[in-house]
Amino acid sequence: MRTPPWLTVLDDTIAACITHHRTDLAGKLERRRALLLDPRVRVPVIGELNQGKSQLVNALVNAPVCAVGDDVTTMTPTAVEHAEVPTAALVTDVPTAGRRAIGPAGAEPARVPVPVEDVASKGLATRRHDVHAEVGLPRDLLTGGLVLIDTPGLGGVGSWRTAATFAVLANADAVLMISDATCELCASELELLKKVAKLCPAVTVVLTKIDIVPRWRRVAERNRARLAAAGLAVKVVPVSASVRLTAARTGDQELNEESGFVELVKCLRQDVLGQGEVLASRSAAVASATATEQLLTPLNQELAEARGGKLGQAHVQYRAAQHRLDELRRRSSRWQTMLGDEVADLLSDIEYDLRERTRKIVRISEEYFDAADPARAWDEFEYWLCDSLADTAETNFEWLIERFQWLSTKIARQVALDEAVPDAADAGDLLDHIGDLTPPRIEKFSIGQQLYVGLRGSYGGLLMFGLATTVVGMGLFNPISIGAGAVFGAKSIVDERGSRLKRRQATAKTAAQRHVDDFFLSYGKEIRDTARLIQRRLRDHFTSVVERLQTGIAERATEAKRAAEADLADRRRRSQEISAEVDRLVGLHKRSQALVTPNARRRGLTA
Repeated sequence: MRTPPWLTVLDDTIAACITHHRTDLAGKLERRRALLLDPRVRVPVIGELNQGKSQLVNALVNAPVCAVGDDVTTMTPTAVEHAEVPTAALVTDVPTAGRRAIGPAGAEPARVPVPVEDVASKGLATRRHDVHAEVGLPRDLLTGGLVLIDTPGLGGVGSWRTAATFAVLANADAVLMISDATCELCASELELLKKVAKLCPAVTVVLTKIDIVPRWRRVAERNRARLAAAGLAVKVVPVSASVRLTAARTGDQELNEESGFVELVKCLRQDVLGQGEVLASRSAAVASATATEQLLTPLNQELAEARGGKLGQAHVQYRAAQHRLDELRRRSSRWQTMLGDEVADLLSDIEYDLRERTRKIVRISEEYFDAADPARAWDEFEYWLCDSLADTAETNFEWLIERFQWLSTKIARQVALDEAVPDAADAGDLLDHIGDLTPPRIEKFSIGQQLYVGLRGSYGGLLMFGLATTVVGMGLFNPISIGAGAVFGAKSIVDERGSRLKRRQATAKTAAQRHVDDFFLSYGKEIRDTARLIQRRLRDHFTSVVERLQTGIAERATEAKRAAEADLADRRRRSQEISAEVDRLVGLHKRSQALVTPNARRRGLTA
């Protein structure tokens, strides 16, 4: 026997669901498959509260199997099917992974037989969601396998009613949507029809209670117009259940014609029972298309991420490493320029500081020897001068080291390094440049030299005053001339001592100046050489550190690049796999849509 196309499509969809680990969808499709292979045709009767659903079912089977009244009556679904003798039972559904199904699919449910006339009252008393009623009647309308299912009214209090109704709709082959003729289709009913059409495309709108609405034909036409405007190609059949039951009780065929049930029964026989294979194909198409759409949604998202989504961790690490390497190279050129400029400024500042300090020492020396006698104070002055030069060298060198430490920290921050700064040069060698101070040559003023200077000075006084006193008759050598000679001699000795002191002070100043200049030249050269040495050490240190960092970053960038390339290749491979799977599911979706052929649309209930 040839396998129907819809069954092949449905089996392929189930296999696709299992492949994508959607066992929930596979379970639903398997239950739907079992129901579609069942020769019975399930037609739920749905609608909002108090629209006449239960009365319509009673009128179709000409038996009071569903409770009717002004209050909410149907609490659980009631399935009416063919049986040789009237039977009824309350059935407890077996829990499944998906929604429950009215029918023989799955495990055997628990059945409690009840009298047919008690079904309505038992159904009202039972509020359990896992219970439904099954009624069997010997009716010609039901002999072809038609199963009419009365469902709880939609709307009102309790969302479980809507859930129970849609659970029945999930397994429906066709649907009768009930709306009474007292008003036109409202927005909620149109929205309900759109939802129902997605679950089961074979839908018929039954306009009830036309016996109490004189202008029902106008309502029917307005409903057809509203359905067309909403894009719903749904047939509208006006009926009156009360007239139908009266005609059945009296046997009045003309009254039965007026009830509209002849047209409704004809629709059920021709468009439902007579199109079982078409309905199965269309139901399978809807189930398959719904499942493939649910499978395609995450696949399309994954495909979009694989093609143009966020970069993987490997790409992010590679870009970060490349950016770090470029930044390090850019900073390397800057810190070398900074080192040269800062060292040039430092040398200028160090030389100025050294010159300022030595000039101050020279000024102090000159002021000191303006009053002090080098012959007496030279040893004390020599100790002070050496100590001052030592302090100058130490202070100048400490400033040099502090500036280089500051410069090293600044460069380290510029290059963003955590490496330790190299040690500076030792100041011990620099203090050797102070040297020994050579004392000035000091002439001795001996007694003979003093006598000679005194006699030379007294000769002028003696001669001048001796000649002056000869005028008054005194001799050349007299007490006045001798006294004047003594005074002049003493003054000459004092003046000579002062001159010799001035010469000694000038010589001392010159010696101190020369010593300080020698220190400035020697120490200045050494401090510059030391600064250049530290500069080279810093340059070599940071160069080696930067090269080591560049090598490490380059290696990490190479590893990240390889990982990024591998990730990109994996993304491409995954993209190709997903694309192939998407194409396969799209092909399956097209096959499911192809099941609804134009001929089937014309012959179906939604034509």
